Amino acid sequence: MDTIASLFSFITTPVSWVIVQFHKVYGALFGPDTGWAWGLSIVSLVILIRICLIPLFVKQIKATRAMQTLQPEMKKIQERYKNDKQRQSEEMMKLYKETGTNPLSSCLPILAQSPFFFALYHVLNGIASGKTIGVINDSLLESARNAHIFGAPLAAKFKDGSSTIEALGASVTDVRVVTVIMIVLMSASQFFTQRQLMTKNVDTSVKTPFMQQQKMLMYVFPLMFAIFGINFPVGVLVYWLTTNVWTMGQQMYVIHNNPTPGSKAQAAYLERLYKRVTHHGGTRGRGERAIVKAIVAKGRDRNEAERKFINGLSKAGLAAQVDGTIVKSEARAVEGTEDGGTTAAAAAKRQQPKRQSKSQRQSTVKAAGEPTTSLSKSDDEPLDDEPPAAAAPQAAPKQPTAKQSAAKTGGGRSKAQSGQRKGGPQRPKSPSKK
Repeated sequence: MDTIASLFSFITTPVSWVIVQFHKVYGALFGPDTGWAWGLSIVSLVILIRICLIPLFVKQIKATRAMQTLQPEMKKIQERYKNDKQRQSEEMMKLYKETGTNPLSSCLPILAQSPFFFALYHVLNGIASGKTIGVINDSLLESARNAHIFGAPLAAKFKDGSSTIEALGASVTDVRVVTVIMIVLMSASQFFTQRQLMTKNVDTSVKTPFMQQQKMLMYVFPLMFAIFGINFPVGVLVYWLTTNVWTMGQQMYVIHNNPTPGSKAQAAYLERLYKRVTHHGGTRGRGERAIVKAIVAKGRDRNEAERKFINGLSKAGLAAQVDGTIVKSEARAVEGTEDGGTTAAAAAKRQQPKRQSKSQRQSTVKAAGEPTTSLSKSDDEPLDDEPPAAAAPQAAPKQPTAKQSAAKTGGGRSKAQSGQRKGGPQRPKSPSKK
């Protein structure tokens, strides 16, 4: 372990300088020789490093999402060339090159953090050995050796003997109790972080070997931390516990605000987003707009949660735009108007009276005092019981001439010959006699 740490000795001076600067601040508050001053200096070093690694963490998220997207294609390649491992590797590399993904991108934060971890280990190991390192001089070295966290010196290890621990001014029991608690917390935080990733932020619609590997790492990593933790100084355990807690909180934030498509976390997020959007009438912030924009761009390739979100917006009279904004849907308004007109027409149709039969209509007319047939007398004709009104004297009618009489007689004869009867039923024609 010392050989590995010595390889990163070039960074021990910057790391020791940062610790000393934080120690000056916390030493003025808690005292220069206290465990709080040195312990908080290590915690602040972790926070500073992790803030600097945020861009790499973003790349890690994108790389992980890209790898999850490629899982179906990777599975097809594995099944197609399951008997030819070399061809399988070639096709995998070709797929990575075509899509611009890199499997090692998901390990960037861990790889970038490793030099700082080994540099801190080298600094604390020097303190335990009583050697000055970096900018830590003799006075700072003595102050760090006297600093205790819950009774355990920063430079003490679980496997140290009683003589070494007593030289640091502590007891074996205190050191081992503190180191065991910190190792358990460190392993538990790592397990919870990995489990949270597997249960909430993994696309459940695709079953691939990648998921099995992640599930295996969920149990392997905590076990590795427990094994290696007994060889770490208390100060390194403080560093690793802090970075695990930071990773857990960072991942919880990402899962809550930018979950993996197709995961349970995405379904919960879209449900919360739908409630906020329908309440406020639009998206808030670039993060929400980016997620809505990605959902709109998928088109028919949306998963079940995304389709439910888009359909819910449509029912609420809203529409997601290609730029990620959400506006009121004009098509929905027009559809609502048409539906309203159709509904009104249907209501009017339902309000029309039922069609009456002939007997019902006649009874209705009789009840109203109106004539039932067209042969009834009009209201202008006098009733039989009333005397006729006095008529004005009229001139005597002229007698028809002989020509008019002949015309009338001929017209009547022609009608009779054609078989037509005036004012009565038609007489059937008789068959002609030859």
